[in-house]
Parts: sequence; C-alpha cells; structure tokens
Amino acid sequence: MIRDEIGRGRQVNRRVLRIALLAIVLGIAAAGVAVVLTNLIAFVTNLAFFGRLSLTEASPADANIGLWFVPVAVLGGLVVGLMARYGSAAIRGHGIPEAMERVLEHESKIPMRMTILKPISSAIAIGTGGPFGAEGPIIATGGAIGSMIGQFLHTTAKERKTLLAAGAAAGMAATFGSPVAAVLLAVELLLFELSARTLVPVILASATGTIAGALMRGDAAAFPMEAIASPGAAAFAFYLLLGLIMGLASVVVTWAVYAIEELFEHLPIHWMWWPALGGLAVGLIGIVAPRVLGVGYDNIRAIVAGTIPIGALAVLVSMKFLVWVIALGSGTSGGTLAPLFTIGGGLGALIGVGFAAAFPDAGIDPRLAGLVGMAAMFTGASRAVLASVVFAFETTRQPLGLVPLLGGCGVAYLVSCALMDHSIMTQKLAARGVRVPTEYGFDPLSRLDVAAVMSAIVDPSIIGAARVFADQSLRAAVDLLVHDDLDNIGVVTRDAPEVVVGVLTRADALRGFKARMDENIVRRPLRVRRGQGVRIRLSE
Repeated sequence: MIRDEIGRGRQVNRRVLRIALLAIVLGIAAAGVAVVLTNLIAFVTNLAFFGRLSLTEASPADANIGLWFVPVAVLGGLVVGLMARYGSAAIRGHGIPEAMERVLEHESKIPMRMTILKPISSAIAIGTGGPFGAEGPIIATGGAIGSMIGQFLHTTAKERKTLLAAGAAAGMAATFGSPVAAVLLAVELLLFELSARTLVPVILASATGTIAGALMRGDAAAFPMEAIASPGAAAFAFYLLLGLIMGLASVVVTWAVYAIEELFEHLPIHWMWWPALGGLAVGLIGIVAPRVLGVGYDNIRAIVAGTIPIGALAVLVSMKFLVWVIALGSGTSGGTLAPLFTIGGGLGALIGVGFAAAFPDAGIDPRLAGLVGMAAMFTGASRAVLASVVFAFETTRQPLGLVPLLGGCGVAYLVSCALMDHSIMTQKLAARGVRVPTEYGFDPLSRLDVAAVMSAIVDPSIIGAARVFADQSLRAAVDLLVHDDLDNIGVVTRDAPEVVVGVLTRADALRGFKARMDENIVRRPLRVRRGQGVRIRLSE
C-alpha cells in the first residue's frame, strides 16, 4: 500500500516516545550539571577571594581584599580568554544566543568541547568576580548535553533541537525551581514552535529537572517574598507605567551592551585579551562596590524582600549596570538573566519607593515594584514575555503578583518591539546574517494539498521528471530512480491518457526497497490508489 505523508499521521509516534524517555534522563543529568556548576563557582570564589578550599556558597562582597580585587578579576579574564582562543571561541558570550545559533544554523549540533569548556570557563569568570548569574552557563550546558545525546544516537535535526531545548529547560528548572517558565523560555527562544512532538519532551525534562534539583538543593522558593496585597486600580496604573519605563530601560541596556562590544572590536589587540581588560574594570569597580560582583542572587532576594536601603540600592543598580555591560561586552563567559533581574528589580524598587512616597494612598508596594521591574526588564531585553512573567511568579510564589506582572511585562514588550528590531539575544545573530523567527505564523500551504490545484492529466512529452507507472514493481522503480540516476523524483502515472496519481521520491523508493529485500515483495506492483495524495511513501 502507498500512504500519503503530508499532513496526516499521528503527532506522537514511537520516535517521539523515545525522545520523551531520553528527555527524562536528560532532566536528571541537567540537574546534576546545575549542582556541579554551582559548586564549581563556589569553589573558585572561595579559592580566589578567601584562599580556602571549600564548596560553601560565598560572595566576593564578603572578602576584605582591597586592591587585590583587580589582579583576581584580571587573572580570571585572562584564563577565559586563553580557553576561548585555544579551546573554543563559542564559550564567549551569554550562552543562550549561541544555543539559538546552533539551532538555526547548525542543525542543533554542539561540539563536545563546548559541553566541557563552557561550564569551566563560566565558573572561572564568575568565581573571580564576573557579575553574571550561573543560569546562562547552566542553560547552555544542559542544551549542549541534549545535543550530544542526539548526535550520539543519530537523531534527526528536529529531534536534536528538541533534546537541546529539553536540556536547557531542565537546567533552568533545576536551578530556580521554575518548570513552567523553563518550558516557556525554551519555546520562545529555542524551539520557535508549539507541537506535541517537541513540547512533550521539554515538559518532561523540565519537570524531572525540577524534582531532581529540589532533592539536591531543597524546594524553597528561589527568591522568597512575604505575602503581597492585591493591587487596586491606582497601583495597577503605576505598574503599567513602570512597564513603560522598564521597556525604555531595556532598550538602553541592550544598546549599551552592543556599543561596548563594538568598542572592544576596535581595539588593536587580539580578542583573546579582551576578557582580561574587562576583568580590569570588574576589579576596579569591585573595590568601590564589591556587592555587584559574582552571581548576585542574594541581591535579588534582598530586592524583593525590601531590605536594601535606598542609597545602597541606587549604588547597586548603577554599578551593576556598568560592570555588567563592560564585562559582557569584553566577550567573557557569563549569563544575562540574573544581571538583568538585579538591574531591573533594583530600578523598579527605587521607582516604587519614589511613587509610594508621592502617592501614599495609591497602595504601591516597592517590593512588588521590584518584582515587576525585574521581569519587565528581562521581557524588554529578551522578548521572552511569558517566560518572564511565569518565572517571577514561580521563584517568589506570589500569585497576587501575576496581574501586575502581566501588565508591566506586556507594556515593556510593546515598547521593546516598537523601538528595537532585535533583542539582546538576537542582535548579534542578526549581524551575522542569521534569520531568527520572531513570531508564530500560519502557513496556508501546509493546509493545501498539491492534488487540489494540480492538473492530473499530463502530456508525456512535457513531463520534466522520470515517469514511474503504477503497475511497475518496486525494483523497476528503484532501477529508474536510483540505478539509472535520471531524476530525484518520479511522477507516478496510470493508463493513457496518463493521469498523475502521486510522486515517488528517490529516497522513499530506496528506503522502501531496503525494507523489503525479499525478492517476491520487491517484484510486486506498486499498487497506487488514486486520491491518496501527492507525496507518497511505500508501506506494506
């Protein structure tokens, strides 16, 4: 029998089930990577700033080393530059844009050395004071593991993309306990589609990573926040205005990052030395404001808890912005999520304090303003609007914050799309000529059969493809399409005047022949049935 292959068939088959099972294993592996990388960052931090061998979580802000911040940060940048130069240049940057490029341009294939060098270089960069979060490297490494599994098992490009996205989502979910946000981030930045065969494995990997991460690090909220009150109309109007401000701020931040990158590109030295120069700036700023160095998750917790004084908060926001854009622009290895959350959250809290003082009866909560600010900043910079909203909810577990988050992030998303052609994740890819999908659209051709618009009666003298008759045997079809090397496609016709009943590709003919090596089978007629479509595939 010959069966139509376009638009028909189950969304979930045995291969999808296989990928789903692999995704569960991948979720456990990504959670392990998250724990290993977190411990590695802690180890480098303890060694670099405290001179001790320990895996205990530590912050450079607690180190009293004065001018020694400079050589520590410069040395870390130098090591990262050498690793990028002689190991893999792909370790430079945020992590997520590089994964996007692999999906769009390289069939989701990530080299083995990237899987090893990315977490090590990130741990060195962050552990020596780099103002980045661990989530970017964890997401990139989880995706790399998924890609490596896909390459080892000889999967298709789409299946590798699914595994890459599943590993990335599992890494993020294990780090923050945010499974739904991790799935949404994978959909918005890596998958660029919604279908059962891609979504189910990502969901299973994210859920598994969350459970595995909770077993290893505990199940407390990543950014604990005391209960907030439901905002009234006046407060909601403020959060919409805050979304507008944060959207503008995200545009400035994005422009600043790439402006600094361009400045580094004009330096008359090899890019291998750029991270060391960035480390010089990190060290100098660290002397003045050591709190801005390192992963900075404690800063985000303090912002949503409302425990940072206004003056310290202003210093944190300004210095974090400055040190982060310089370090990231230098091409070192680090992430964007935690810095953007810190800058956006701190700025939102500052604005919230000001408006709460000016309008005391409006019910504005500076803590909620910080939460909306950090999510809106990430929305404007990355365009991952749904992931930003859900992430802020899952990491604080404050359901009454969802409406202000939706309003603020929605406005920030609108401003970002109006003022920028590309996000902080896609600007560099666009400059390289990579076309990045920006929205989901309906393809009308996917709903239209060729048989509905083609002419079934053909003139044999003007047929441009090889002619395969429906009563021919499979062996004869293979001889015509493969052995005689006439055409890649054969038009399957019946009787005279010749009526086209289907198209048989060389690949399908050869695949069918290999599956039916029995002589009696390959000598049977094709048995084409009229009306079964145009693209046809051989089956029993």
